[in-house]
Amino acid sequence: MAILAVEHHPLAHSVSFDTDSLIVSLVDGRTLSVPLAWYPTLSSATASQLQDWEILGDGEGIHWPQLDEDLSVNGLLLGNQGRR
Repeated sequence: MAILAVEHHPLAHSVSFDTDSLIVSLVDGRTLSVPLAWYPTLSSATASQLQDWEILGDGEGIHWPQLDEDLSVNGLLLGNQGRR
């Protein structure tokens, strides 16, 4: 009997912030919270700049046009931190 391996690609649905965290809701119902301090560009941004985000592709990433910042959902799940 063969077993079919199904690839799973986590996709972002929405983004929010609290005082210390970037919070990403995924389409599969999970919520990912990572320290905002991991991403210096985001941690030094204004509230208005943080709220100006776009989902990339089908949800593979998040883009902040005013900040020229892109994060991949896969990178967030792997714990990749931004450049300091």
